[in-house]
Amino acid sequence: MTRNVQCVKLGHEAEGLPKPPYPGDLGQRIYENISREAWQGWMQHQTMLINEYRLSVVDPEARKFLEKEMRKFLFGEEA
Repeated sequence: MTRNVQCVKLGHEAEGLPKPPYPGDLGQRIYENISREAWQGWMQHQTMLINEYRLSVVDPEARKFLEKEMRKFLFGEEA
């Protein structure tokens, strides 16, 4: 069964994610406000950032950078 959300990234109602894609409050916020389509857009953007900046996702600083970029991409906010 699919569920729809009012996607803040796309600005219209669209299919939501099946479960929170990220831990904690931010994951819940994404689950409630971001569509599957917008999340896919973030995943592609994240891959580009990882490759462009040669990031290691096990590095805490890289993870912090990616979370900040994710907030900007999905919600248009500066951390």
